[in-house]
Amino acid sequence: MPLKKKQRAALSTYFFLSGLCFATWASRIPTIKDFFNFNEAELGTVLLSMPISSLIGLPISGWLVSKFDSRLPLIVAMMFLTLALAFIGFADTPFLLVAALSLYSFSSRILYISMNTQSITIQKKYTKKIVGSFHGLWSTGGLLGVVFSTIMVKYKVPLHIHLAIIAVFIAIISLLVFSYTIKNDKSTFGNKLIFGKPDPFIFYLGLLVFFAAICEGGMFDWSGVYFKEVINEPIFTYGYLLFMAAMAFSRFYSDRLMDVIGLEKTYIFSSLLIAIGILLAVIFPYFYPALIGFCLVGLGTAAIFPMTFMLAGTSKKYSPGMAISIISTYATVGMLIGPPLIGYVAHASSLKYAFYIFVVAGLLFIPLSQFFFKHQKNN
Repeated sequence: MPLKKKQRAALSTYFFLSGLCFATWASRIPTIKDFFNFNEAELGTVLLSMPISSLIGLPISGWLVSKFDSRLPLIVAMMFLTLALAFIGFADTPFLLVAALSLYSFSSRILYISMNTQSITIQKKYTKKIVGSFHGLWSTGGLLGVVFSTIMVKYKVPLHIHLAIIAVFIAIISLLVFSYTIKNDKSTFGNKLIFGKPDPFIFYLGLLVFFAAICEGGMFDWSGVYFKEVINEPIFTYGYLLFMAAMAFSRFYSDRLMDVIGLEKTYIFSSLLIAIGILLAVIFPYFYPALIGFCLVGLGTAAIFPMTFMLAGTSKKYSPGMAISIISTYATVGMLIGPPLIGYVAHASSLKYAFYIFVVAGLLFIPLSQFFFKHQKNN
């Protein structure tokens, strides 16, 4: 097998395992909510610890991928991530839970930037777009994670056993494929953060992932709670499962979609799918309409992150690792604001009305993407 295919397979494995890890924890949020007897506002406050710790990890991750090959922070972050996942299952006080979630989010941020930095490097070895396929495997891992979580919930397997099984599995596979990851990918330019007037190129891409993080992160954190408390479905992972399935399916075809209709129209198409999907689930809060709505949201959110990170890799001012690190700051702020905001609005009114936040965030992809491409045409 050619070296570039081995490198692509290894990185694909890390994206898959990362998605599996995330979905394992996120799909059990309702279990954690019940265990600690949190209301929506309290859960929102606990979730706030994740974007805060992720924000702390951003400058560190940017420095790491510019100082070392991206493979070193990748494997170290993955090991700490699996440790944090197991720790979440054993946390029996709110303080320990917040500590576990903070370690999880901190490690996840470094891992995510390292993986995306490697994906940009591998993309340069191929003529066709392949970045979307990596994110597709992340969603596929997430899909498998939700399926396994659904089985665990159905058979009432204790949370700590469930999370420990996945943590050990991910750690073993990560170590086995590490030797095939890309070496010597440290960039020789654009590794320093330049302060001053925001670069419009980075600024518009940052805003796009900011609102994408509100939509995608909010669905990760609240879709299970929505199905449990609004749809009144005891197997609350169904909505999250279909959302992840639709996202995974769409991400494998997002590269082709970008080639066929172009990046500009892909942002518009994605925006409309998100808005229509959420409106369907909110206006008709019943099992099948909500499933269809969550499916449309999964299709809509699928292309935003891979497409925007791919554009970030073309920055003339920053190296791919630094550009992704800066833009990820906007995504982290979106995570900082989005999921907790949903919790606070839901506590003040209802979770159903709080989901309208996703409609607004999704529709904003249209004007923001137009501003970005207009700027690109003028420069």
